[in-house]
Amino acid sequence: MTATTTGSALLDAVRAGTRVIELGHPLYTGMPSSPNHPGFRMTLERRHGDAVRPDGGSASNEVIVTGGHVGTHVDALAHVSHEGLLHGGIDAAEAQRGGKHTAHGAETIPPMVTRGVLLDVAAVHGVDTLEGGYGVTAEDLAAAAGRAGAEPGRGDVALVRTGWGRLFGDAAAYLGKESGVPGVTVDGARWLAERGVVATGSDTTAYEQIPAGAGHRVLPVHRVLLVEHGIHIVEHLALEDAAAAGLGEFLAVFAPLRIVGGTGAPVRPLAVVAA
Repeated sequence: MTATTTGSALLDAVRAGTRVIELGHPLYTGMPSSPNHPGFRMTLERRHGDAVRPDGGSASNEVIVTGGHVGTHVDALAHVSHEGLLHGGIDAAEAQRGGKHTAHGAETIPPMVTRGVLLDVAAVHGVDTLEGGYGVTAEDLAAAAGRAGAEPGRGDVALVRTGWGRLFGDAAAYLGKESGVPGVTVDGARWLAERGVVATGSDTTAYEQIPAGAGHRVLPVHRVLLVEHGIHIVEHLALEDAAAAGLGEFLAVFAPLRIVGGTGAPVRPLAVVAA
């Protein structure tokens, strides 16, 4: 098949009509963020009327201050090390000299235009939201894949819905310091790694199973995915619209910002389906 015919086939699919479902949260001052990361702040640096051009025109602009792991974002492989090593055995201390990572920085996160699979674990259990601290196991993920009629495979993006994103408007409840937060367990992470996904994400702040009162003390799933297998993690997803639409598999479009040497990057993830 030539490049021309390939392009035509893609354009024909678009011309036939598509629907886009947002998979991320909008960014705003005061939004929930992990206690391990600086929060998001935006303010107007210039307002309309501060300066008026001779023709009557005026402009406004803002200043944004944020960490790389705030709002819906993708973890770079530089984000977590284990026993001093990043993915591939790279020395973490050496890689971070000079104020940025020289290996596995956020600019190396690939753009993802690939098959996505929604693993709706909350729906498998017949609830809107899993209980705080619930551990999403390999068995849960397999059951969710069966429900979706689509098992994640090599190069796919697997999104795990716990229903916890329904609490995003209440920062204290969403962060779950007292209640704990549901998340994927180590055996669940290994199940995903065995299937060769390029990335996996969830509708929580840390992707991990966080027991009540434990906080983000240890992050074993980050170690399994980022360090051992080079699989990117997407956090703070908004999956309620996707669940309401009954998505199983879809075209996933994830284009993280190319922040050179960063450990994470904001992203606006989309699910594209036929209209």
